[in-house]
Amino acid sequence: MAPSDVAVHESASEQTTRRITNDFSIQVATVNGSGSQTANLVLLRSIFQMGVPVSGKNLFPSNIAGLPTWFTIRANKDGYIGRKKEIDFLVAMNPETAREDVMTLESGAAVLYDEPLRLDALRDDLVFYAAPFDKLVVPVCPNAKLRKLVRNMIYDGMLAKLLDIDLAEMEKALRKQFGKKAKAAELNRGALQAGWDYAEANFTKRDPLRVERMDKTGGMILIEGNAAAAIGCMMAGVTVVGWYPITPSSSLAESLIAYMREHRVDKETGKATFAILQAEDELAALGIVLGAGWAGARAMTATAGPGISLMAEFAGLGYYTELPAVVFDIQRVGPSTGLPTRTAQGDVLSTAVLSHGDTKQVLLIPSSVGEIYQMAMDAFDLAETLQTPVFVMSDLDLGMNTWMSDPFPYPEGPIHRGKRLDRAKLAELGSFGRYRDVDGDGVPYRTIPLDGLPPYFNRGSGHNPDGKYSERPDDYVNNLDRLARKFETAKTHVPKPEVDDDPEAAIGFIAYGTSHWAALESRDQLRKEAGVRTAYLRVRAYPFTDEVKAFVERYHRVYVIEQNRDAQLRALMRIDLAPELMRNVRSVLHYDGLPIDARSITDSVLAQEAGHDGMTTE
Repeated sequence: MAPSDVAVHESASEQTTRRITNDFSIQVATVNGSGSQTANLVLLRSIFQMGVPVSGKNLFPSNIAGLPTWFTIRANKDGYIGRKKEIDFLVAMNPETAREDVMTLESGAAVLYDEPLRLDALRDDLVFYAAPFDKLVVPVCPNAKLRKLVRNMIYDGMLAKLLDIDLAEMEKALRKQFGKKAKAAELNRGALQAGWDYAEANFTKRDPLRVERMDKTGGMILIEGNAAAAIGCMMAGVTVVGWYPITPSSSLAESLIAYMREHRVDKETGKATFAILQAEDELAALGIVLGAGWAGARAMTATAGPGISLMAEFAGLGYYTELPAVVFDIQRVGPSTGLPTRTAQGDVLSTAVLSHGDTKQVLLIPSSVGEIYQMAMDAFDLAETLQTPVFVMSDLDLGMNTWMSDPFPYPEGPIHRGKRLDRAKLAELGSFGRYRDVDGDGVPYRTIPLDGLPPYFNRGSGHNPDGKYSERPDDYVNNLDRLARKFETAKTHVPKPEVDDDPEAAIGFIAYGTSHWAALESRDQLRKEAGVRTAYLRVRAYPFTDEVKAFVERYHRVYVIEQNRDAQLRALMRIDLAPELMRNVRSVLHYDGLPIDARSITDSVLAQEAGHDGMTTE
């Protein structure tokens, strides 16, 4: 099924009577393994280099080459980078999905297609451009085996001509994409030129879409979230990584391996200053991380929902033995094999209570590549400060898609190692008990092996304040109560939510992670199209800080926007907030595997608000 939805839009005649500049979406439909990713990234980067804000969403199959894949590029002069529900320009290269792709388009959309597909016979309310790609690629690429990898660059050339994208920017982006592979770059440059020449000679511009230079991307970078997280881990001083490959988290570990080999190998000895180990499964991966944390190393792993499930036992061990660990959960549609190449926010509730018995885990929830870079560093500090596993809740949309960002700042402050016992503190205390709450914040002091300070036995939930084995009911209750105090202490350390209050609004939005971008755009849609004012809070961590409760108290109705079926963040709010506060808290839910879009939020809110006289409008 094509990854687009039919929605209300302008008619064909209305569209073609005006120019639409720097405000449209392009969807490229090809087959997996055909080299289309290179062409799509060149197209994305070319528009970005012209100063136009862009975002790229890759929807690819989870198994073999030859299956359908779609790549959506959004260009937007106002900086909206969430997925757009409507497709304005379709590049139809896949015979298997072409007809359905065309039938889902709005009237007036444009279609560039492979001529043998004869798509222009399907509808008379679209703008069609047909091209003989197989014929055009032959003179460009004499090697028949390489033609399927080169022919996609031809549509880049055609789009450059049709959309007024500077061909020189296309060539610059192409060179960057291929790096030192000069022959490959030259071969693809020829395909790019062939596409441009064909479009110039054969196409009459009939759609309203244009790209014009702007100055809104100067100094910015394009990067995937998993790569940004890897850089943050390296900057945080990670030295041990235990991991097991699983989509969509694998590229985080793979990127980290490359960065560490480049920047964390001793120049004099040639020896690595780190250890990265691929375990036999996710449970073992977290075991490696916990063992390294016990020994004093900064350690992490990366996984997805199925791996989180397998890690439950060791997550509990880390919680009760109070060992630092950092776990990146790149959430996807699951479970098991599930839909590993579709995005979701489906692990929030289960991860917050991951393990057996009474457990509350600390979650960080980034929404951008810049934030996941920073939160990677924050996670290591938090894990050691609180002596507990910390989970960074990313998702496939953030992790594996290409996002704009300001360059990442180099960390200047010191890292925080938490309550590491030293001789002065030991003399002050008089004696050492691993799980004693000497400061009243629930966080004990710890030692690490061979630091010359008192050692201790590492035990799970059955221990007394001194770390000695115990099954006494009072010891267990006291331990759980102290861990609850520590969770309260965590509220003073986790990132606070971002809040945009509006005293004239009757309704508020709460969102988190990548839902943030659609929520921002929906707020503008509601204000401009329906005169509805909204306030906004973006959750950045669990446990919730006091700002969440205060926000819910301020507004008549609050909509929690989530990419899951069961309103998982709202469920956590029900646990933490008083029942009377939750009476006016509603949900906007999106769980089809595609990144959430603003129009879906807007439509849902207006439908739920219908009949409420208290809705404030301008």
